[in-house]
Amino acid sequence: MVLIYCKKNEPQSLNANSVNILQHDKVDASIKFSSEKTIREKTTTISKKVIKNGNMKIQVADINKIQSQISILLKNNKAYIQKEEFQNTDVDENLDLTIRVPYQNFDSLINSFSNGIGSVLSKNISSDDVTEEYTDVSIKLANKKIYLEKYREMLKSAKTTKDMLEIQENIRDLEDEIDVSEGRLRFIDDRVNYSTLNLSLYKEKVRSSATSRIGFGSRFGDSLKEGWNSFVEFLLGIISLWPFLLLVPVIVFLWRKWRNRKK
Repeated sequence: MVLIYCKKNEPQSLNANSVNILQHDKVDASIKFSSEKTIREKTTTISKKVIKNGNMKIQVADINKIQSQISILLKNNKAYIQKEEFQNTDVDENLDLTIRVPYQNFDSLINSFSNGIGSVLSKNISSDDVTEEYTDVSIKLANKKIYLEKYREMLKSAKTTKDMLEIQENIRDLEDEIDVSEGRLRFIDDRVNYSTLNLSLYKEKVRSSATSRIGFGSRFGDSLKEGWNSFVEFLLGIISLWPFLLLVPVIVFLWRKWRNRKK
């Protein structure tokens, strides 16, 4: 890799450090080839990387009681709750949990939820093999670290300010790329080591009206009540227009007077 350039029609003068860089281009190419070969040989030993995720919705009789049972199951499987959301409406209650569990305990936890806490309404389990991506990122990361060390060595022997600035810029770019690659590997490791389960607990509420029993009688009573409420609202709406009603006699009087004059 050449860190300096010569504009067209300008004298091509190179300092001692630049000449040294040019002389080592071929050597660096061979080093790059051998290092990549060694890295690839090492990365072939990377274990299989599989991310397992799941979604479950379970209908339960009492969410509060089930929560204590879930806590025991999570503790037995070394899992923990990453996120919790609760919704309470007029017709139902919903508790949504995002659970992280060690991958080796994922299937056991799924079976415990399926068989012990309620009626399973839906279940979806997926597996994503990310071994190829993990290997590719690892190889590129190792190569970037090798070049980073080379740039640091070249910086020590740089003779001109221009060379130093160019090398430092390359070092900063490599350091940023290395941080991104390492972050990606950490993220994949986290998702592989700990599977994610989105668990939704659902409870249907009994109707809370005065006629709480669901049937023809309760529906008939509700209809009468709703009809009466609608009539009262309509009557109150008419009463609210009383200022306009005062104008009716005036309008009738003026209309009759106009008609008599016309005759």
